[in-house]
Amino acid sequence: MSSVDVTAGHDFDVAVIGGGPAGSTTASYLAKAGLSVAVFESELFPREHVGESLVPATTPVLLEIGAMDKIEAAGFPRKYGAAWTAANGDGIDPLDFDVHQQGLGTAEVLFNEREQLGVDRDYTFHVDRAQFDLILLKHAESLGAKVFSGARVHRVGFTDSDRPVLDVGMGPVRTPVRARMVVDASGRSTLLGRQLKVKVPDPVFKQYAVHSWFEDLDRTALADRGEQADYIFIHFLPIEDTWVWQIPITDTITSVGVVTQKSRFKEAKDDLEGFFWNSVASRPGLLDALKRSRRLRPFKTEGDYSYGMRKVADDSMLLVGDAARFVDPIFSSGVSVAMNSARLACADIIAAAEAGDFRAHRFDTYVGKLRRGVSNWYEFISIYYRLNILFTAFVQDPRYRVGVLKLLQGDVYDDEEPTALIAMREFLAAVENDPTHLWHSKLGNMRVSPESKCLF
Repeated sequence: MSSVDVTAGHDFDVAVIGGGPAGSTTASYLAKAGLSVAVFESELFPREHVGESLVPATTPVLLEIGAMDKIEAAGFPRKYGAAWTAANGDGIDPLDFDVHQQGLGTAEVLFNEREQLGVDRDYTFHVDRAQFDLILLKHAESLGAKVFSGARVHRVGFTDSDRPVLDVGMGPVRTPVRARMVVDASGRSTLLGRQLKVKVPDPVFKQYAVHSWFEDLDRTALADRGEQADYIFIHFLPIEDTWVWQIPITDTITSVGVVTQKSRFKEAKDDLEGFFWNSVASRPGLLDALKRSRRLRPFKTEGDYSYGMRKVADDSMLLVGDAARFVDPIFSSGVSVAMNSARLACADIIAAAEAGDFRAHRFDTYVGKLRRGVSNWYEFISIYYRLNILFTAFVQDPRYRVGVLKLLQGDVYDDEEPTALIAMREFLAAVENDPTHLWHSKLGNMRVSPESKCLF
């Protein structure tokens, strides 16, 4: 580890734990603001990572930190829209709240159907996270952040809340690093959440995923039109609370993953391959397309998908990205929440640095906006799981399509509660409270209480 100046009583203004999108974005904003910032990343990049499809809400962040040109130059597939296919293949008719006749069907959106503040193009990206994360981390370094790779933070000492001390290990060497404040961007390892015992398992979402990459998959197999081939696809399965993602990675490589409830996954955890193929077999068209392709990687699992924290900020510390909250990724929210939480956090951190005061109240704006945004995502996702027919209906209905698109774009952090979300909540309640409703039999098992929407 390089030597640092300790004459001011600290080695850095801000120490960031983790070099993924949340950590590198945090470092970029703070370095651009003139703060001394260090990133401690335990792994050596590039490294594989799941969460490969972005939403347009990442675009303003990439532009603000100056990384967009590098992302464009990487040649990642452009993502113009998203599509959802249903297990029964029925067509979607316009939603009629009086008749309530609706098939499951197929739905799609194009991101250019709604203008979004700070978004200057009609697409976002599907990304190879190994490359994407490395680009962002090197970009932070180019702005002046100090990046220490292979440096594991074992714990953080808060004996003096004005001078947190990180216990950093590089190989056999352990080094104390002092900072004015610490940002935990350690992802789903949730270092401070575990250390401070503030991590709370989500009481509803207990999803697992099994995934891999496939070469030469026919992406049009379940599409309505050829131009949808480069969309992200979410394929509903005729298995309760189970779905498949289909994400282009390159012209020929596609990421495919099955997401299901933990209880179902536990029955087949010793046979990942069998679990994957048995799940996909419930959609014969998808199964046929995958069987004609070639798997490039061993199957991997992702577990404990959703959790929250009792607090995400305190004196001289805060949590961003997956270290703060993780919600089931059905609408590609992971990288967007990571980068936007970093953006929101940095506004408060920079103001705190200017005031020379890093006490907890300085981060109230960040906490409030993050809570509001993630709560919106959470309810949107929970409504999908409770009654996914309602989601596809609202996507197709002209009265609510733009409102749903706002959510799908990741535009969830403003003060006004999304109108589409309010309407979906009310309609879901009507279905739940009426056993004779045509859709009542289509209700899923997941039920979300108001308390579980916000776990911090």
